[in-house]
Amino acid sequence: MKIYFNLISLVFFLWACNSGKKVEKEVLEEVNQSMEIKKVSEAEILNESLKWGNEIAEEAQKELMSALQKAIADKGVSGAIEYCNAQAFPLVEKVGEKHGVEVSRVSHNYRNPADQPNEMEAMLLDAYEYNEENGIESKPNIQEIDGGEVLLYTKAIKIPGGLCLNCHGEPGKDISAETLMKLDELYPKDKAKGHKVGDLRGIWSIAIPKKEVVKRL
Repeated sequence: MKIYFNLISLVFFLWACNSGKKVEKEVLEEVNQSMEIKKVSEAEILNESLKWGNEIAEEAQKELMSALQKAIADKGVSGAIEYCNAQAFPLVEKVGEKHGVEVSRVSHNYRNPADQPNEMEAMLLDAYEYNEENGIESKPNIQEIDGGEVLLYTKAIKIPGGLCLNCHGEPGKDISAETLMKLDELYPKDKAKGHKVGDLRGIWSIAIPKKEVVKRL
């Protein structure tokens, strides 16, 4: 069982004592009430972080898909690739900043080299890929990092439908010559082609400060 104190109330109480001023009984009682210990179990923290991570991942996915669909409608598939190249990272970062977390998408089969996983993410990706290869359902996962101060939420990203195959499918079949040329131009180290609907594309990786989870409980 972890115990967390209301530090603001504690500082206020100590300041009043050290100032030499008499603290009225009503004020003292109010401070004591606000200093009541809040007991939060590890299970509650993990459950809340999973719930919150799911919400953030869904929000980020919705933002990306909405922007992509609009870009395709306005600029065509080739133009949308240029849009994603410039705007995908800022969109994901914006969602992370909104919630005070770090949001990213990582994959062994990355398109942008910036999407390469770190050591921890690579190990988790291996586990997701193992499950995929063996027909095992992968559920969202939470791991403690940074000495337990941060909770790393991960969730599988799969190819949801045919729209995605315009950029991630088979060249010459799903990917047009014009789109393939643009991909080669913007992503010379692209590893994200050759997919079909339902394939594992990578994972969401969301670093959530544990203290922010506790605030929500």
